[in-house]
Formats: sequence, structure tokens, C-alpha cells
Amino acid sequence: MAEERISLSEASRRSGVPASTLKRWAEEKVLPVRRGRWTAAAAAQARVVARMRERGHSLDDLRRAGREGRLAFGFAEDLFPEPEEQTTVEEVSRQTGLEPELIERILVILGTPLGRERTLGPNDVAALRHCARVLAAGFPLVAFLQLVRVYVQSLRRIADAEMRLFHLYVHEPMIRDGVPELQMATEMGELAADILPLAAPLTEYLHIRYLRFFLEQDVVGHMESELGGAVPDLGQVPITLCFIDLTGFTRYTEEEGDLEALDVVENFVETVEATLPREATIVKTIGDEVMVVSPEPASLCEWAVDLLARLPERPQPRVAIHCGEAVYRDGDYFGTHVNLAHRVVNRAHAGEVMVTERVVAAIEGRGALAFEPIGEVRLKGFPTPTPLYVVRAAPA
Repeated sequence: MAEERISLSEASRRSGVPASTLKRWAEEKVLPVRRGRWTAAAAAQARVVARMRERGHSLDDLRRAGREGRLAFGFAEDLFPEPEEQTTVEEVSRQTGLEPELIERILVILGTPLGRERTLGPNDVAALRHCARVLAAGFPLVAFLQLVRVYVQSLRRIADAEMRLFHLYVHEPMIRDGVPELQMATEMGELAADILPLAAPLTEYLHIRYLRFFLEQDVVGHMESELGGAVPDLGQVPITLCFIDLTGFTRYTEEEGDLEALDVVENFVETVEATLPREATIVKTIGDEVMVVSPEPASLCEWAVDLLARLPERPQPRVAIHCGEAVYRDGDYFGTHVNLAHRVVNRAHAGEVMVTERVVAAIEGRGALAFEPIGEVRLKGFPTPTPLYVVRAAPA
């Protein structure tokens, strides 16, 4: 992959470091500059060196890190070149019809807050034009901003995973093998150029696949609500809420160590993902806890009973399931019923699936399940005792 050659003044502009300082760092072999030829990769490395200097690291430490290839990420400058053309917020506002305040709000959500000069690049402008078209088509602003947040949160996780895995399985092995700095940068750049373009077509494929599936789910959900005579408030959705966590996980971590505990969590989450009913969705995972939602309480209860049978080893999971209306915002669910479901899981024992009366009423008569009442239980934050049941597979 050919390196992008730039001038010293351009390297200074891109890195935000004075040209005199760049020259000194190059002469002292802190930056990969050969025969005075500046590249986009050298400017990128200069940005990192400047940040590390601000944190108190010496030039000797940074020179050693550079020789070891630990600063060799400048290939990204060639993969993702930064256009020099800049446009003001006011000009973008005139082009798109979006108010300047709304443009700034959108950019903050996107994670691209404006710099002091209040200028935007061509990619920023193109993204804002797309936003303007969606809003002009009649999509409500409050829903649009939530959708953008969901995109940002999801794609940040994707990009973070790409870079962390690339570092762990490509960059670190090269460092350990003592690959020379320039060779490392070249090999990493070539490999990244082959791997990273996979994200766009795969993301598009998965997006269309899941969009088709959830569109069908939405139609079914609307029909069931209308036939059942239940019309939730605007912004709320009727949903079955499920929390699963590992009992005694903190003690297990203390006894067995972080790596062993991490293996347990990974196996736990992978088992949940692999066995989950088709209509159910993982909302989020937080440490050893997983939140799942589904439009169908019966299949979720049957799945939960089967899941616990698959994971008999310590630390064992426990499950809570509750039906109710929840506020949907930014790809997550909120409200009283969510809080109640979370309180219930804290009352369950290892290996138990505990449900509320609403769940029992919704799936009563399902032959594959048996419900054992444990009485009314006081849950923190709820003044009225809540009837709870333990679910088991029905006797054959």
C-alpha cells in the first residue's frame, strides 16, 4: 500500500504539533521519518506522541515504543484519509435546511463534536444531508435522535471490537516476534486493507436480514395487542422482560481468578445467544447479567427452564421473567415493569426460573410447564407484595 507523502507544514496541521517540534522528534528518531520525507502515518504517530507527552511520558520511552512498533497505527491514515475541504455550520445549515443548533446536537450524538473553528468535512456534510432527508420525509425528531443514538452505540461497539481484536491477534504477536517498525506498519496496513472492508457488506447484509425479521415481529405484535384489546400509551410497548445472572459470581471470581471467571461468563453468554428463541432479543449484557425481551412469554419460560438444565455447574444462572408495558428509548427498555423484573431476579436462587403472576396468567394451561407459588414477596421499591412463582418442566 503506497504511503501518502505530505509536507512538514501539512504534518503539523494534521497532528496539531508545531513544525519545529516535529523536526526535533524526527531527528531524535521518535517519529518514522526517513530522509526528511513526511507521511500521513508519521503525522498520525506524532498525535499519539503529543498525547503521551502531555501525560508525562519521556521521549526515551516513546522512542523505545516506536522501535518496538507499539505506535505503528498510522496505516489508518492511508485507509481513512481525511479530506482537507472544510465547510462551516452556517453553510451546512443553508444547504440542508437544518438549524445550526440541531446540527450541533446531531454531531454531538454522532461523537463528532465541533472544534473551535466550527468547520465540517465532506463526510460530515454528507451525513447531515441524509439526516435532513429523513426529517423532511416526516420522521419525528424525537424518534430520529433516538435512532441515531442506537446507531452510534452499536457501531462504536463494532469499531471497538475490530480494533481490539486486531491489536490482540495481529499487532501484539508482531511486537513479540520483534518485527521491525516500518515492516510492521506495512504488513498491518496491507492486512487491515483486506480485513476492514468486510464490515460494510456484512453490516448491510445483517441489517437487512434483521430489519425484515423485526418488521414481521412488529406486525404480529400489533395484531396481538389489538385482538387482546390492550392499547399501550404512546412510546410504550407490551413486552416480556427477562433477566439472567450468575449467582455467587463475585465470590467465584475471587476464588478462581479473573481469567477463569471470564471464561465462565463467555460460555454463559454464548449459550444464551445460541439457544435463545427466534423471537427473543438480547438487549444488553452487563458483566454476568443478560437482559432479554420477547413478545412471547411461553417460549421464553420454556427456554429459561432448558437453559438452566444446560448450565448446572457453579456459578449457576438464575432467571426472572415478567410481562408488562415498558418505555422504549435508545434501544433499551425502562419503567416500573423493568425495575420489577430486575428485583425478581435478585430473589431467585441458583438454578431457579422465577416469574410473576402476569406471566402465569399469560401462559396458563401450557402443558410443558409447572408453576409453584412461593407466596407474596416484598420487593425493594415496591410497596405492595408481589406474588411470585418458580417455573419447572411439567412432570411427564
